[in-house]
Amino acid sequence: MDNSNIVALNNIHHKDLKIITTHSEHFGSNVASVITFPSEFSQIQREYPILFQKLPETEEFQSIALLGIKPGENLFLRDNEWHASYIPAIISCEPFIIGFEDQSNTGGSERQPIIHIDMSSPRISKTEGAAVFREFGGNTEYLEKITQNLHALYQGLSASQTMFALFNELELIDPVSLEIKLNNEQVYRLQGNYTINPDKLAALDGDSLSKLHRAGFLECAFFVSASLNNMQRIIEIKNSRL
Repeated sequence: MDNSNIVALNNIHHKDLKIITTHSEHFGSNVASVITFPSEFSQIQREYPILFQKLPETEEFQSIALLGIKPGENLFLRDNEWHASYIPAIISCEPFIIGFEDQSNTGGSERQPIIHIDMSSPRISKTEGAAVFREFGGNTEYLEKITQNLHALYQGLSASQTMFALFNELELIDPVSLEIKLNNEQVYRLQGNYTINPDKLAALDGDSLSKLHRAGFLECAFFVSASLNNMQRIIEIKNSRL
């Protein structure tokens, strides 16, 4: 992403802006995984496996939703449509992102989160797609939904750090090796992933369970553990396309 093309959204310069909301390879939807956050785990776990991966530069964990089993493969993408009842927020928000602006001169925060947009995105149009602003400058329902999703992502980013610190403290995270054998005998091995160990989660004492619950991450732990059942759906979709 070219940061020089990321600008703060406003209803003057962008009054005629429209966003193409379909999903295809052209719009970068052909990805095997996307970042996800605790704020959407309840929706994600109904559709996709949730896995943890370590960032190579920091060794910190991040959560991902698995969409495919090889690079550049999104098994939920077909005929320019996303075939799932929930689309991960990081995808549905494109090409909008949370940026920060110093508003201390006007009585605001030195680091105020505001909506930015990547003007280099192929989703941007003036002739087709969802309108961002109403004729006289108000937000459309589409932009209101984007705003809600971006807020959830912003909150989720902060929550992730706290969540992983607690999961590590309670020693709940274990590496997981996923071996997938398809109907044509082809085998895929997905390495470098982690998950919540269900046995360790079940063995937590009352104080630890209460600590997880009070922090708001007990459900998240169960969501992550249960989401691995969605690997079977991934395999079934892949087999259907052989």
